[in-house]
Amino acid sequence: MLTDIVMPRMNGFQMVDRLEAMRPGIKVVLMSGYSPESVAQQGPMGRMRDYLQKPFRPDALVRKIREAVASTPS
Repeated sequence: MLTDIVMPRMNGFQMVDRLEAMRPGIKVVLMSGYSPESVAQQGPMGRMRDYLQKPFRPDALVRKIREAVASTPS
């Protein structure tokens, strides 16, 4: 799954928690256009194992998704 971190009503970390409860081991890539400091206010930065800073190039997105799919669950 590819999701933004900063969203209305629920942030990306909260969404990942819910998804992982329903589907353990789901692969998630988080992205944000906000600064790392702003993102840190949304949740624990340690959760950002697969993170992509906006703006990004299409090849960077493909690379990050491939890395996430190939990774083992933490």
